[in-house]
Amino acid sequence: MGGAVTAVSSNGEYSFSKPNRAFITLLAGLGVAGDVHAGVTVKHRSRVAQDPTQPNLRQVHLIHQELFAEVGEAGFEVRPGELGENITTSGIDLLGLPVGTLLRIGDEAVVEVTGLRNPCLQIDNFQDGLLKRVVGRDEVGNIVRKAGIMSVVRVGGVVRPGDTITAELPRPPHRPLERV
Repeated sequence: MGGAVTAVSSNGEYSFSKPNRAFITLLAGLGVAGDVHAGVTVKHRSRVAQDPTQPNLRQVHLIHQELFAEVGEAGFEVRPGELGENITTSGIDLLGLPVGTLLRIGDEAVVEVTGLRNPCLQIDNFQDGLLKRVVGRDEVGNIVRKAGIMSVVRVGGVVRPGDTITAELPRPPHRPLERV
């Protein structure tokens, strides 16, 4: 199972969207070099307010470009980095991966999938009504989160658009992704 990197993004300041870059550097145990969300402990403002000593399970945010096409059919225009992700992908079912999957990205980098991004109201501040397109319910009423996955960096390295992504599933039993 594999795909490709279509864009990389980072921002040293808190903002909803992140500008695209020619490359990003992943740092083992920390996240994206120079990104406001890098660190051993939580950096997302809401998480810091709850408990600033929590481990940072959200070092690198990946989102699938296919979501942009899906929301585009409903009239929304979303480009890479605009939902705050660090790595935009194509051709890999990020939401179908189990917890603990290792994603080998490019020549060196490895991230471990920790869970789902929990979309917040900032998405509606970005584009009104978009939140309902990235969070919904399945046929039996379970919440479905589509705004990407979160991960931690196991092996650092440079990541560029065009890099390949290979998924290495953990040993069974597989745990489905939950929000982190």
